[in-house]
Amino acid sequence: MDKPVDDSEFLEMTGQDPAQARILRQSLEHLASGLGGGTLKEMAQEVLSGRMGLREAADVSAYADQTVEQSAPLAQKWAEMSDAEREALAAEGERGAAEEPRRADDDQHTPQSQRPTTRQARHDSSGWSLY
Repeated sequence: MDKPVDDSEFLEMTGQDPAQARILRQSLEHLASGLGGGTLKEMAQEVLSGRMGLREAADVSAYADQTVEQSAPLAQKWAEMSDAEREALAAEGERGAAEEPRRADDDQHTPQSQRPTTRQARHDSSGWSLY
């Protein structure tokens, strides 16, 4: 049976930083929705389901090749930016990363029933009725 992963699964990879672990999981959720194409969708789903670790996924050549291919346009765009544009983008990223611990803290203090759901439970009863 698959064990859905949570942010704690990514703490080692993020230097024990819970905010960065949360960002990493959210990035995988975006990929799992198909944002990066079918291959990266499959990889993210494997990792998020607990069937495969992220380090293990990085060793799969099909996943690694697709990651490099998807990253190439971003690397090109970065290379074409001026130093001022890069600095502005970096500052924006730092502001977002600084906000992440506050968001994580807010989530911990928000009752589960009031939190927005990012994915449907695997064994919920929606669409099913005894009658």
